[in-house]
Amino acid sequence: MKLIPNFNSPRALRIIFAISIFILLFISSVSYQHNRDLQNSSKLMMHTYEINIQLERLLSFVKDAETGQRGYIITKNSRFLAPYLFSRDKVNRSFIALRKLTADNPKQQKNLKNLFDLIIQRYTYLEGSLKYSNEKTYDKRKLDNCMFGGRIVMENIRFQIDEMNDFEKDILQKRQKIYQSEISLTPVFTISLFLVALSLILLSYRQISNDIDRLRVFNKKLLISSKLMAESEIIGAFSTWQWDLGTDKMVYSDNQYRLLGYPPNYFVPEKDTFLDFVHPEDKEAFSNLMQGIIENKQLPLIYYRIIRKNGDIRYFKSIGKLLIDEQGSKIMLGITFDITEEHFQNIAIYERNKELEKTNKELASFNHVASHDLQEPLRKIQTFISRFSDNDKAAMSESGREYINKIGVSAKRMRILIDDLLLFSRTNTTKKEFLKTNLNDLLEKVKLEFTEVLQEKNAIILSDKLPKLHVIPYQIEQLFINLISNSLKYDQPDVLPKINISCTKIHATEFPDLLEQSIKKYYKITFTDNGMGFDPQFKETIFVLFQRLHSKTDQYPGTGIGLAICKKIVENHKGHIIADSTPGKGSIFTIFLPE
Repeated sequence: MKLIPNFNSPRALRIIFAISIFILLFISSVSYQHNRDLQNSSKLMMHTYEINIQLERLLSFVKDAETGQRGYIITKNSRFLAPYLFSRDKVNRSFIALRKLTADNPKQQKNLKNLFDLIIQRYTYLEGSLKYSNEKTYDKRKLDNCMFGGRIVMENIRFQIDEMNDFEKDILQKRQKIYQSEISLTPVFTISLFLVALSLILLSYRQISNDIDRLRVFNKKLLISSKLMAESEIIGAFSTWQWDLGTDKMVYSDNQYRLLGYPPNYFVPEKDTFLDFVHPEDKEAFSNLMQGIIENKQLPLIYYRIIRKNGDIRYFKSIGKLLIDEQGSKIMLGITFDITEEHFQNIAIYERNKELEKTNKELASFNHVASHDLQEPLRKIQTFISRFSDNDKAAMSESGREYINKIGVSAKRMRILIDDLLLFSRTNTTKKEFLKTNLNDLLEKVKLEFTEVLQEKNAIILSDKLPKLHVIPYQIEQLFINLISNSLKYDQPDVLPKINISCTKIHATEFPDLLEQSIKKYYKITFTDNGMGFDPQFKETIFVLFQRLHSKTDQYPGTGIGLAICKKIVENHKGHIIADSTPGKGSIFTIFLPE
C-alpha cells in the first residue's frame, strides 16, 4: 500500500511564493482602484467647473441682451440691438450644454427647467420694453411695468443660477470628503493588509511544519494499519481485491493469493486467471456472473468453490461494491471469504436440525400419548374406585380401605401432573398469535372462575385499571389464573385473603439489570397478597420446573409447574417476572410487559 508523501521544503516555498504573489496582486488592485477614484474625482471637479462656466455664460448672455436693449431705448440706435438679437442663439446653445451636463441629476434638471422658464419670461419683458418704448406704440405705464418686472425676473435668474452653483458645490464637497477619507485610509489599510499577509505566511510556514510532523505520524499509523489489515485477513480467512472496469486491471491483497494456495504476488491477477481456479461445476455460472458485473456494474453476494494448487476444494463467498471517482473511473471493490469451515458447520447444523425435528415429532407423539393414552387408564382407575360403595369399603379390612384411598389420591395427583405438563408443553409449542387485548377483561374472566373459592374464603381482589396490550390472550389469562391461585392456596389461617393488583408505566432504564433496553417502555403489574409467604432465598428457584417449597404430603397440593408456566408465558411476551416475600406477611409477584 502506498504511503502519503511528505511535504518537502521546495513545496512549502512554492506555497509561500504563491501567497506572496496573491498579496502583491491584491495591493496592486487596491492601488489601481485608488487611481481610478482619483480620476473620477478629477472628472467630477471638471464636471462641476463646466456647469459653473455654462451658468456664468448664460447669465452673461442675458445681461448682454438687457444692456443692448437699454442702449437702444436710450439712444434709439439700432446698433445696440445686436447683442440682444444674437443672445437667443447663445442662450439656447448654453441650455443644450447644461442639459447634457445635468442629465444624471434629476434635481438639477428641474432647476434648469425653472431657469429656462425665467429666461423666457425675461425675454418677454425685453420684447415688451422694446414695443412700448417705440414712438408709435409708446406707453409709459406699460413700459415702466416691463422694466420693473424684468428687473425682478433678472434677480430670480441670478438666484436660480446661484442655487444651481451651490448645489453643484455641495455635491463636489461631499464627493471630495469621501475621496479624502478613502485616500487617508488607503495607507493604513495597505500596511494592515501587508502585516496580516505576513502573519499568514508565518502561520502557513508553521502549519506546514506541523503538517509534516503529523504526516509522519499518520504514515506510521497507516503502516501499522496496513500490517494489521494484512494480519486480520489471515486470521479472518478473507481477502480484498480491486477491479478497474475501465482498464480491466485487477489488484489482489496478499491474502487473496494465499487463499488460492500461492505466495503473495506469485502471478498477475486477471479475470481469466482467477476463473482457472473456479471448480468446473461452478465455472459457467461464475463466468456469467463476471460478465454481469461488466454489464450491470454490480456484484451480488455469490457462493462458489475453488480448487487450490494442491487439489484441495475450498468454499468461497464474495461480495463487491462499485465506486466511481472524480475522474469517472469505475472501480469494483470486493471482499472474498473462505467459508469452508462454516460450510461444513452448516452441514452439521442441518443434520442436527433434522435430528431435532425428529425429536420434536417424538415429543408431539408423547403429548398425544399423555393427553389421550395416559389419561384413559387414569380415568378408568378413578371411575372404578368411585364405584366402591360404603358397604364394599366396610367389608374390607382397614388396610384395604387405606390402600384404596391412597390409590385415589395418587390417581388424582397423576391427573393433575399430566394436565400441568400438557399446559406447560402448550405454552412452548402452540401458535403464538398476538392480539390487542384489554387485560381488564381477562382479569374479570379469571375472577369469575374463582367465584366459589373467593366466596368460600371471603377473599378480596383489588385491581388498578390495566392497559390494552398486544398479547396472547389465553396465555395472559392462564398467567393471572396461576398467580391468583397461588395466592389463594397459600393463605394464612384466620386471615382473610386479600390480593392487590397494581399497574404503572415505567422506562426500561429504571431496571437496567432486568429489562431489555432496546424496548423503551414497559408496564409493571404487581400481584401483592397477605398470605403465608416464603423464604426469600427461594425467590429464584420457585420459577424452576417441578420446584416445590412444600412436600407433596402436606396440606398444599401442587406439582411445582404453575410458576414455571408463568415465567414461560412472560418470556413469550418478551417480559420479565420476579418474586419477593417475607414469611408470614405475604408475597409479591411483579410482571414487566412491553408497551
